[in-house]
Amino acid sequence: MSDRLNEILPKERILTEEQMDRHTTFRTGGPARYFLVIETRKELAQVLAWLQEEALPWFLLGNGSNLLVGDRGYRGAILHLAGEFLKTEIDEATIRCGAGAMLSAVSRSAMEAGLTGLEFASGIPGTIGGAVRMNAGAYNGEIAGVTESVEVMEPDGKCRVYNREEMAFGYRTSIVKTKPCVVLSTVLKLQKGDRSEISATMQELSAKRREKQPLEYPSAGSTFKRPEGYFAGKLIMDAGLAGASVGGAQVSEKHCGFVINRKNATSADVAGLIQKVIETVQEKFGVTLEPEVIFLGDFEK
Repeated sequence: MSDRLNEILPKERILTEEQMDRHTTFRTGGPARYFLVIETRKELAQVLAWLQEEALPWFLLGNGSNLLVGDRGYRGAILHLAGEFLKTEIDEATIRCGAGAMLSAVSRSAMEAGLTGLEFASGIPGTIGGAVRMNAGAYNGEIAGVTESVEVMEPDGKCRVYNREEMAFGYRTSIVKTKPCVVLSTVLKLQKGDRSEISATMQELSAKRREKQPLEYPSAGSTFKRPEGYFAGKLIMDAGLAGASVGGAQVSEKHCGFVINRKNATSADVAGLIQKVIETVQEKFGVTLEPEVIFLGDFEK
């Protein structure tokens, strides 16, 4: 292990050959060469400088809820934000939250403060940083609609703030998805509302999720982006793929837009099933499905 890295982080926050099935909601994935838990901006800047010196690839991991890591792992560094990056502060109708804060927890804090606008996100199992990066959304809401500004750190350790317009939000994308930078914090602008009404809406959306989504199995949520003019789940169902499987991975019969880890699936199983779905839907309907899931690491057998 690098002496320099030991000077930056305490040894208990430097994990080597860490199995990524412990850190992804698919519950699959091989070992990462380094898994680094970072608690301060100073540590982050120093780690980014070290990665550059070592010419090591890196990936910023939130809750692992939109990620498929290859069975042979990832030969770079996984960065995971903790410590100061978990803080959430509320001032009037403004919420400043660290990139590592869970979106569901921030939504609850908003509800408790009587702030409306984030109800749609109450069941999304990701972090604020991940949500901003991919403009997470559900039930006709998107994080773009409530974001005022986003602070990031560039690979050279410099920080900058993007306002909402500069974030270039789009469907499941933003400027920070296309740039090698780390989201540090986000300022959300909500509206004053009635706490009981906000709570009721969140409970209603939670009930919808339980009814319509296969939450009892490991998955990455919606596996595919919504193709223009179509719904991915309906295309997959109409292609006769409900319940289709590769190894332990299966197209959920409850919601065909979800690929689930039904029984001890490997990442190769999941990747193979995703490819099978893409090919079948393309062949039957001429529509190209694009995965929402990020593929990371080595998928060679």
